[in-house]
Amino acid sequence: MSDASPVDAVIVGAGPNGLAAAVAIAREGYSVTVLEAAPTIGGGTRTEELTIPGLLHDVCSAVHPFGVVSPFFSTLPLADHGLVWCHAPVDVAHPLDGGRVAVMVRSLDDTVAGLGSDGPAWRRTFGRLASGFPELAGDIMRPIIHVPDDPLRLARFGATALRPASLVARRWKREETRGLFGGIAAHVIHPLGRPTTAAPGLALAAACHAVGWPVARGGSRTITDALASLLRHHGGTIETGVRVGSLAELPPHRVALFDVTPRAFVRIAGDAIPRRVRRAYLRYRHGPAAFKVDLAVEGGVPWTAESARRAGTVHVGGTFEQIATAEREVHAGRVPARPFVLVAQQHVADPTRSRGDVHPIWAYAHVPNGYAGDASEAILDQVERFAPGLRERVVGRRVMGPAAFESYNANYIGGDISTGANDSLQIVMRPRLALDPYATGIRGVFLCSAATPPGAGVHGMCGAGAATSALRLLER
Repeated sequence: MSDASPVDAVIVGAGPNGLAAAVAIAREGYSVTVLEAAPTIGGGTRTEELTIPGLLHDVCSAVHPFGVVSPFFSTLPLADHGLVWCHAPVDVAHPLDGGRVAVMVRSLDDTVAGLGSDGPAWRRTFGRLASGFPELAGDIMRPIIHVPDDPLRLARFGATALRPASLVARRWKREETRGLFGGIAAHVIHPLGRPTTAAPGLALAAACHAVGWPVARGGSRTITDALASLLRHHGGTIETGVRVGSLAELPPHRVALFDVTPRAFVRIAGDAIPRRVRRAYLRYRHGPAAFKVDLAVEGGVPWTAESARRAGTVHVGGTFEQIATAEREVHAGRVPARPFVLVAQQHVADPTRSRGDVHPIWAYAHVPNGYAGDASEAILDQVERFAPGLRERVVGRRVMGPAAFESYNANYIGGDISTGANDSLQIVMRPRLALDPYATGIRGVFLCSAATPPGAGVHGMCGAGAATSALRLLER
């Protein structure tokens, strides 16, 4: 670490939340230094050539509806710093056996038309949410304890969001529509019969009809690059290869923000952290893990359903009931024979990811936390269920299990890419019950990782929320 002059704010961790916090503080005129342990910045938003030279694979996060609708990102001139959003013709495809498929596109009317007899119920569920979703996002992407901008709109959302996804899915009769909603809701990585599991499905579908499910041109790393460029524009600095093991190792500062897990912060803070906060952070729970397979596929995935070939995201899991069964198995500590698989085909929206007719395919399944086995064949079997002949087209492969995820990003404990279990209690009270969930109990020190509200996703709102708390102190 360089012998820098005292700064107003030091940020530990250069993931999207750490960088968002840094930008939020720096644009107010304060001096900011970001310290990152890894040799490269980005956290969950890195892009690398994982299989063959020239093929761009997103290492973790891949598709970014909340990045577009983020109340914080929308205030930033990220386009001026190189960020371009790209959209596939089909946002989400959900294939079922027999060549059937349900699709979700940005146009609510087109989606409704494609869902047949279930279309009117889809419109009733998402029409009003989508039309006001950018405004609703300002409420649902904040701490649970706040004065809402539109109490009535938030109450309407909450009335359904607090329900189990399995209950909401009963609104639709066709297997295709129920499966489509199930795949979207399964992003919660929690059994779909539990309370609050409808919330991610509602928010992600509404976001699609409001802004789509885009990818960043050139890879998710360009989100990182844009934030870093904007930070430097405001005078902030970034130092890589700097691992902070204790508060004493920080350079002189007025406030410090940590993009780390609660348990990691306990290790760093030591005896400085109040006992009540220590207990709460040590009780913080981590959820199931991700097991990812990156593929280089010549000619793309040979989906039986043609619309899946034009989709940026394909949810592979079959019917709602089959997806729900797979998620229950994971929650019980078992790897399902037919896992729910999320497939991203970023090249459909962004051809710069490919090399000629060879395309990068991103696919991951949920597995138990810390799983040490190999789920790659189960993932490929499940994809081939709807895309026979896939293996014959694969010319490169890389596997990333839970241990590799944690090695890649220390916040992904046991492979938990959500930085915390999304159970009904923790999803609304992460990381602890407090009027200011970003405060650590140490004056001037805040937590800004995805363990804080509103949780996982590339939206920068955890960092922006923590920065708001820090700015109140800086402005005194």
